[in-house]
Amino acid sequence: MSALRIGTRGSALALTQTGMVADDLADATGVTAELVTITTAGDRSNEPLSRAGGMGLFTGALRDALLEGRCDVVVHSLKDLPTAPHDQLVVAAIPARENPSDALCARDGLTLDDLPGGARVGTGSPRRMAQLRRRRPDLEVVDIRGNVDTRLGKVTDGELDAVILAAAGLNRLGRTDVITELLDPDAWPTAPGQGALAVEVRRGDEDLVRALDHRETRAAVEAEREVLALLEAGCSAPLGARAVVDAGLLLLSASVYSLDGATALTSSHAGSWPDEDAPREVAASVARELLDAGAADLTGARP
Repeated sequence: MSALRIGTRGSALALTQTGMVADDLADATGVTAELVTITTAGDRSNEPLSRAGGMGLFTGALRDALLEGRCDVVVHSLKDLPTAPHDQLVVAAIPARENPSDALCARDGLTLDDLPGGARVGTGSPRRMAQLRRRRPDLEVVDIRGNVDTRLGKVTDGELDAVILAAAGLNRLGRTDVITELLDPDAWPTAPGQGALAVEVRRGDEDLVRALDHRETRAAVEAEREVLALLEAGCSAPLGARAVVDAGLLLLSASVYSLDGATALTSSHAGSWPDEDAPREVAASVARELLDAGAADLTGARP
């Protein structure tokens, strides 16, 4: 194959991420790529994510383009990808993960603890909303949509005092200068798969991109996403997860929050690495413990 067609959303972040994948693929295999821009339902909607369609909002059109043969590969932000397997498509590569942390971008260089009571903080994530309300119930949490520049502009023009964004996206866009605090992912767990990319192909085409797969990243994000699946919680659920591979162990912790932030349930377990069953086993232990503690009441999962 002389040139690979890689499908991507048209946002600055999506184009940057996909361009990075294309460059890495060229380095690893010598295959050049052309980017195919695809508009998704999420790009056309201004509704809050929890009401506009949740998981799949940004991925459905990309998958359709792949199935229809308009591209050979698509690149997703992994946290946007539904957890259920697809019968015709497969995530053939998950490259090494970027920083999974959330980043506070506040006026005047303020940190989360420094923000004055009543400060307006914007996010479109129910999980971040719940965490904000738990940590700082005196803040006003504002539901926002829009790309990175749109959200940052709300701070610059004084509409908001701060926004919370994924550090990975800011790093990839070269916008780390706007970060006033990186929130510790161990104390402030983020969306399952945050910071990771999913490179998806039609079944049978896995060899096109397999060279980009990073084993440790795949194990960590598979564990995080398995908790999400077992709790039957989509992106509208206030759930955060954090998995790392360290010293022969796969360590997983997950937290579920009530939307008002008043309640938080946390479970942590570890499994041996490299054991291909470890992601599923530790996720099952964490999910069972969370369900036993009442997580179904917070996420809508069936106990």
